[in-house]
Amino acid sequence: MDQFLEIVAAGCMIVGSLMSLIAGIGLLTFPDLLTRMHAATKPQVLGFLLLFIGLAIHLRSWQVVPVLALAWGVQLLTAPVSAHMIGRSGYRTKHVKRETLYSDELRTVVENASRQNKD
Repeated sequence: MDQFLEIVAAGCMIVGSLMSLIAGIGLLTFPDLLTRMHAATKPQVLGFLLLFIGLAIHLRSWQVVPVLALAWGVQLLTAPVSAHMIGRSGYRTKHVKRETLYSDELRTVVENASRQNKD
């Protein structure tokens, strides 16, 4: 049973590390802001979860589970919020290629805000 748990822990850590590596490679290779933002948030949160699960299985201590859950929860809350803020500021500073957007719902909000600032 111990060997099985070690194999599961190693598998979780390897897959989690690969997900984080994929996120880093995506940040370096993707061409524009929105695809980089997607690469930074989606695989990284799942990668951290798998790393933390593997670590919890490896350590086999209930004392580390709340700490790992708190760390993952903070990551789960901050990654989407920071990606949202980066995407919004990138849109407003014209770093987003608007012709590649399928649906541009933020355009009317930005136009209304800029019209109100001019008045």
